[in-house]
Amino acid sequence: MARVATKPFRAAAGWSRRLAAGALRRYRAHHTTPTASLTHAPHPYWRGVGLIAVTLLGAWLGLLIVGSVHASVGPMDTRMTLRPSFTGGTKINVSPLGALELRSHDAPLRLDVDVNQLDQERASALVDHPERLQGQTFRDEIASDVRSGTFGLALRSAIAVVAGPLALGLAVYRRPRRALAAGGLALALLLASSATAFATWNPKSVLEPKFSGLLASAPSVVGNARSIATEFDVYQQELARLVTNVAKLYDTASTLPAYEPDPSTTRVLHVSDIHLNPAAWEIIRSLVEQYDIDVIIDTGDTMDHGTSAENGFLDPIPDLGAPYVWVRGNHDSLTTQDAVRKLGDKAEKGSGKGSGKGVHVLDSGVPVNVAGLRLAGWGDPQFTPDRSTEARGDEAEREEGRKLAGALRAQKAADTPVDIAVAHNPELSRQTDGLVPLALAGHKHNRHEEVLDKGTRLKIEGSTGGGGLRAVEGDEPQKVQASVLYLDRDSDRLQAWDEITLGGLGLSRAEVARHLPEEVRPGASPSPSPGDD
Repeated sequence: MARVATKPFRAAAGWSRRLAAGALRRYRAHHTTPTASLTHAPHPYWRGVGLIAVTLLGAWLGLLIVGSVHASVGPMDTRMTLRPSFTGGTKINVSPLGALELRSHDAPLRLDVDVNQLDQERASALVDHPERLQGQTFRDEIASDVRSGTFGLALRSAIAVVAGPLALGLAVYRRPRRALAAGGLALALLLASSATAFATWNPKSVLEPKFSGLLASAPSVVGNARSIATEFDVYQQELARLVTNVAKLYDTASTLPAYEPDPSTTRVLHVSDIHLNPAAWEIIRSLVEQYDIDVIIDTGDTMDHGTSAENGFLDPIPDLGAPYVWVRGNHDSLTTQDAVRKLGDKAEKGSGKGSGKGVHVLDSGVPVNVAGLRLAGWGDPQFTPDRSTEARGDEAEREEGRKLAGALRAQKAADTPVDIAVAHNPELSRQTDGLVPLALAGHKHNRHEEVLDKGTRLKIEGSTGGGGLRAVEGDEPQKVQASVLYLDRDSDRLQAWDEITLGGLGLSRAEVARHLPEEVRPGASPSPSPGDD
């Protein structure tokens, strides 16, 4: 009886235990879900971002630690390094002279070459026997040295780029699979970067280098414009020349080598917008000496207000070392123009005609012959400091430009075509399109170059005076700019130009960038000049 009476209680107890156990399971499942979710794997998007970050950081660390080699290139001991870069290219650091930048390739890797030291014996032998430059053996040796160094660098960098992400992946993830994924991604990126560099490799980049550092050494390092434009074996020839000139710079220490004149090249120094900056005269005088300038062309705005009180600023012009050709800008008055013309008359009386050191004013399209070039120009029609007259803007410039174009047509019809048209405002210069091969202007305080619709190349120079007193108005001083133009002495065609940029007021950094017109680059077919039709 008792056993029968307790059976329902035992059943209820069992049911209660099962109910409690189910509730406990449900409670635990409900209250432990948030904690468990914290340990779940992150979203695939963030996982991928993390893997890319580990790969890039590891590759950079790998290159930083072991991604460089030491190599001998001719008489120089160098250190070659691959660095991540958005622009690619090659940078040759010639301490303490400066750096030479080449647009050798477009890829996220830049080649840095640091010249550590020079073998004095080998350098002296090279400088004492320059005829070695003409031998193919020497050029082959230089190219072989570069190939050997870059091959060793490529192999070492490939190992570094893959090993870096592997090591960092193990440290971060502590899972071999993730580390291998980082290494594989690094290898894929390396192959893609190498393919891009190979596809965009440009051995002719030595034709248009950018030099920064000591301005005085730039002409010797960059090389001769005539030979650069015409030599066939571009890469080996110019690479050998670069090595030799660097050796010369080291070998002569403080006595830098002089730029060797090329009798087949006419050198024109283009300056503009001096704006009463006396430092400009010293810069021009230095450039005339270093580049062996044949003629200086100033596209105006030498003054600020054009008053007679400013005329004394012009006195250094006859002593700059080369003929000076000047055109009136919108800050130069007719009083300024008369003062410049009187300097020319005085220089002509003092040294006699044909001395080659005269001062010439261009206006009204009347041509002058200087340094074998035929030049014509037109003074700016607007004198903006004169508040009594209303400025007419670009329309006035175009109107006077059409008059200059008429004068150029008359010269062409008389079989005495003009080589260079000169004006201050680019809008005036644009009207000469198709009538001259080259037109020069200023006014913008910012360097610009373009080929106009009918084939005339327009070159706008920046401010050689760094904007004058305006240089201190902004947060940073304006840069001082000038250009050296190389023209063939027989055809008067533009062969190359060097863009020279100084850091500005209170700054000493200098850059020289070499450029070549498309029609004179090796392998290009010459295009007809606008003045030849």
